[in-house]
Amino acid sequence: MAVSERAAAVRAEAGEQLCPYRLVLEHVTSRWGVLVLVGLLERSYRFSELRRAIGRAVDRNVSEKMLTQTLQTLERDGLVHRDAKPVIPPRVDYSLTPLGREAAEQVRALTLWTEARMADVEQARKAYDEARASAARAS
Repeated sequence: MAVSERAAAVRAEAGEQLCPYRLVLEHVTSRWGVLVLVGLLERSYRFSELRRAIGRAVDRNVSEKMLTQTLQTLERDGLVHRDAKPVIPPRVDYSLTPLGREAAEQVRALTLWTEARMADVEQARKAYDEARASAARAS
């Protein structure tokens, strides 16, 4: 492990000890965490299926590395279940645990709220930007 990787691991462990709920919140609300949780609310997915589903949702592909890291993190937190079947070719399915389903429902509620209130957010942004531009012109 490189020095910078070791330092990052030590910082992450220290942060986890100091504020464990903050890390879980970061995992659940991360860009890919949200998409994985909401996607798995529908049904269980194989890795490649989940990757395609997420790509369609955001009109952009998630890298295999990032999806793998996200799934491993959510699995470690007890939110995602990884079911590796001993068949050839190997088959791995991902699904939500009961805890993961609960978290996913909360995240989905936030995404639905965001969609419903986006016009209000855009209006607030426009008003903010106009006020800042007026203040900048005045000074």
